[in-house]
Amino acid sequence: MTAIQAILNPRSVVVVGASNDPAKLTGRPIAYLQAQGYKGAIYPINPRYDEIAGLRSYASAADLPDVPDLALILVGANRVLDAVRDLAAKGTKAAVVLASGFGEAGEEGRARQEQLRDAAGDMRILGPNTIGLVNITDKIPLSASGAMESDNFPEGSVALLSQSGGILGSLLSRAVARGIGFSKLVATGNEADLEVSDFLSALANDDATQVVALYLETIRNVSKFREAAAKVIAAGKSIVAYKVGRSESGAQSAVSHTGALAGADEVYDALFAQLGVIRAQTFADLLDIPAALAQGRRMKGPRVAIVTSTGGAATVVADNVGLMGLEMPRPDKETSERLLALELKEAELDRNPIDVTLAGLRPDLFRSILKILAESPSFDAIVVVVGSSSIAQPDLVAKPVLDSLALTDKPILCYVSPDAPDIVKHLNASGIPAFAAPESCASALKGLLPRRTVSGGTASNQRDVDCSDIHAGSLNEADAKKLFARFGVPVTREVTAATPEEAAAAAGKFDGPVVIKILSNEILHKSEMGGVALNVAPSDVGTACKAMLKRVRAATDARIEGFLVQEMIKGGVEMILGFNRDPQLGAYALLGAGGVTTELYKDVAIRLLPLDRDSARGMIDEIKAGALLKGFRGSPVADVNALIDTMLSFSAMAETLDDRLDEAEINPVFVLPEGQGARAGDSLVVLR
Repeated sequence: MTAIQAILNPRSVVVVGASNDPAKLTGRPIAYLQAQGYKGAIYPINPRYDEIAGLRSYASAADLPDVPDLALILVGANRVLDAVRDLAAKGTKAAVVLASGFGEAGEEGRARQEQLRDAAGDMRILGPNTIGLVNITDKIPLSASGAMESDNFPEGSVALLSQSGGILGSLLSRAVARGIGFSKLVATGNEADLEVSDFLSALANDDATQVVALYLETIRNVSKFREAAAKVIAAGKSIVAYKVGRSESGAQSAVSHTGALAGADEVYDALFAQLGVIRAQTFADLLDIPAALAQGRRMKGPRVAIVTSTGGAATVVADNVGLMGLEMPRPDKETSERLLALELKEAELDRNPIDVTLAGLRPDLFRSILKILAESPSFDAIVVVVGSSSIAQPDLVAKPVLDSLALTDKPILCYVSPDAPDIVKHLNASGIPAFAAPESCASALKGLLPRRTVSGGTASNQRDVDCSDIHAGSLNEADAKKLFARFGVPVTREVTAATPEEAAAAAGKFDGPVVIKILSNEILHKSEMGGVALNVAPSDVGTACKAMLKRVRAATDARIEGFLVQEMIKGGVEMILGFNRDPQLGAYALLGAGGVTTELYKDVAIRLLPLDRDSARGMIDEIKAGALLKGFRGSPVADVNALIDTMLSFSAMAETLDDRLDEAEINPVFVLPEGQGARAGDSLVVLR
């Protein structure tokens, strides 16, 4: 038995600090276990009692007759370390530490949490600062929280993993009120040892779980999370995540356009998309989408039929369905003919929403309509609007809908229009996802759409390139491009010059007009300082450099190293290619529409590294600017393969430099017409 198995399904439990009073917090765990009929051995530890809840009480772990699988530790923070040390010495596989006063409680608490890890040795720890867990499938409550106090939790196929105990209790109470069932509930607390990813991985093999709902404040180990999520998805299960803390502070402190375009939240979006995790956009989604997924049905496309006996409510649902990007087509000819053949007076059966009017009061007719829609090729899901007439007769709709489930594998959902929580609960408990808000119904439908696979690389692109001579800090553009070139990134032809006179002489080596830039490792955005001049005739370079120098010196006192004289590229599509590092999730690449309007349009795709050819191409396909590369409105088709090669070389540089690289960017990358390649036009590199 693994430590996770010992936590989720222990054969024996020791309760340290147990009380003989079931009304007290320390008396609840044994009372809960006994109330649920737990079949394993329970060992209370409390030297003040000989017996607790009809069980022999022991003075210490050393006195236990057997080695327990799991320990539930109820004592205060000042006594936790001794208890953990004693249990680890006994050979206990895992412990759930409920006490607070650890990593969440300042420097002293963080030190105590380090000591807790040391005291545990090989024993695994859930917590501290957790309300524990409940294995609903096997009726094993391992908590002292009043939120877990229920004799009849609805059982289902959704597991909930939460980094907040309070949120877990909140979601549980909401789910119980709505008749939504769970398989496992785990609050991971401070995650001093075991974290969300450990339980996520274990649930991949849990037959009782088909959907995992995650409440996340952070991801402590992104590689472990990626591995666990991939394992769950490969098992044919779904993951729905609600991530809090959508801070933009990281974006505000970035020096590159890349950092400003990709805040922490956008990087989480990219991670979830790469893994196939459905992101809950609202707190309500964290229940609504898993409840719909738990039905075990998926939409094959975006087409929704709405069946209603109340027009106003159907309109509200239809509006929200449209806002989610879903479609509501009219029934096809054959479906319309079958519906109209029912000859229902006052009903509007050949449009969508399909208004059945008084047929909603006749289960036989309602069943016939649902059968026709279930068999129709026009629709991928059906939403039934439950009207006020069902308040007195909840099975009026529920029975025909339940009968229809056997006729199709399409999702069938209900929107309950009146304020009727009992009907919502009745429908959910009957296996029909039901919602009290039209927005929730629409969000759930979107969660049932086929998941668009966003490819991400798996193999490293690191290369054996010596970069030991490159100094830390910001590089000037010429040095940054030399670094790019070492990894195979194609760059523009250019010459550095110390003075306007040298720049004028260098310009004669180019055919036609040139670009002049100020050269300085302290000026990262040259155009904002007047440090860029385009399309300058070679004969005008000296004068242009002198004017540029005057402008830049008026704008900043940054050190100026000279000038960069660069070939003038025309006819290419301008893109931005960037690298940055999220403090939790790690290194990522960004591709988007480039040039001076980059931050204005914010048309970008993000992937966590490494990149491979498929993921690079996927980034191009994801952005609107990708159309410009493919011959938009008669423009030349761009050299997409050259852009992909550039992206992979850029990714290889980022992986090779690893933690040395803080930020890097090419803006723009000129993607020339097909067969002519790509060029790095401007560059930024910041090394640690």
